[in-house]
Amino acid sequence: MGCRKRKASTDAESTRKRQRTSQPQPSEDFANVTETSTAVTGNGDGPRKRQRVSFKKDATSSSVKAATSKEKRQKTNVASTSRQEFAAKYEQLNLLGEGGHGSVYAGYRRADHFPVAIKYIPRDNIICKSVSQNKKTLPLEVAVMRKMAKGRSVGKSAAISLLDYYDLEQELILVLERPVPSVDLLRYIQVKGGSLQEAEARLIMKQLVEAATELQSKNIFHRDIKLENILIETSSDVPRLRLIDFGLSCFTKKTSLYRTFYGTSAHIPPEWYQCWTYRAGPTTVWQLGVVLYEILHGTSFETTMFLNNRLTINEQLSQSCQDVLRLCLAADPQQRPSLEQLQLHPWLI
Repeated sequence: MGCRKRKASTDAESTRKRQRTSQPQPSEDFANVTETSTAVTGNGDGPRKRQRVSFKKDATSSSVKAATSKEKRQKTNVASTSRQEFAAKYEQLNLLGEGGHGSVYAGYRRADHFPVAIKYIPRDNIICKSVSQNKKTLPLEVAVMRKMAKGRSVGKSAAISLLDYYDLEQELILVLERPVPSVDLLRYIQVKGGSLQEAEARLIMKQLVEAATELQSKNIFHRDIKLENILIETSSDVPRLRLIDFGLSCFTKKTSLYRTFYGTSAHIPPEWYQCWTYRAGPTTVWQLGVVLYEILHGTSFETTMFLNNRLTINEQLSQSCQDVLRLCLAADPQQRPSLEQLQLHPWLI
C-alpha cells in the first residue's frame, strides 16, 4: 500500500499500551516543541502535553494597573506596526497546508516576486525560546533556523532558509524560502507509483545523509525527519532534496540525553521503548533508515511492527542496500553507524 500522512504527535491509546512502569533518570532533556504537539514520556502514564505555568501577582494599586495597561498598549502598537510591515513586503496567496502547529501559505516578496512560504504559528503554541548572541529572546524555531543560515546564502543549504520573521502579539509569522517547482517526498513517490527504484532512492538518501550531517555540525537536532518534511525540487533531471519544518527541532550536544519523545509516534526509536531515553545521533540515523525503507517498499513504517518482524526488508534489493537498511534500523542504537560512517558506506559512495 502507499504511504499515508502522519501527524507529528503520538496516538494516546496505542502509545499507552506500549509503555512500561519505570524509567532511568536522564542526564539532560532539551524538549523543545510547540504546545499543541503531544509528547511521549517514559513515566508509565501515557503521553501528555507540556504544561505551562504562569504566576501572577495581585496588583491592586492604580499605578501598577496603569503600568500594566500601558505595557499592553505598547505591545499592541508594536504588533500592529509589524503586521503592516509584513503586509507591505509580502503578498499572501493560497493555503499550502495546516496542522496542530499552525498554517502555511504560498506567497511572494513584492519587491522582486521571489516565492516564499508564510507560516503562521499561534502564540499559545510557542513555549520554547532561545537567547541569541545579542541577548535577544527568540522563538526556538527562529533561533535554530538563523543558526542554520549562518554563513550560507539563501538556497545553498539543504535546509530551507528563513527570510524574515514577525513576532506579533497573538502569533509568530515565519517567512521561508519556497522552492519552485517542488513537492514533498511523500507526494513525489506517490506520483512515481508508490515507491522508488533503488538507483533514485540512493540519490535521495545520499543527499539526506549530507543534510543531516550539516545539521549535526551545527548542533541541531531536527527530531522529525520523514517523507512529509522533505521537499524534492523537480526543476532538473536530478532531484534536489530540501529539509523543512523545524518546529520540533532543538539545539543539542553529544552528551545530551532525552527522556521525552517529540516527533512522529510511528517512528519512535527502539531504545525509547527499552529505557525511555534516546540521543540525537542514533535517533537521526534511525529516522533516515525509516525514510529509506518507506521510499523503497512503498509502505508506511511502524517501529513496533518492524521489531516484531511484521515488516521486513525486501530481499530483492541489492545486498549493499539491504546492509544500509539493517544498519540504520538496528534495534541497538550502539550498533547503528554514525552519520560520518554512513556517508562512507559503499552503497552511498
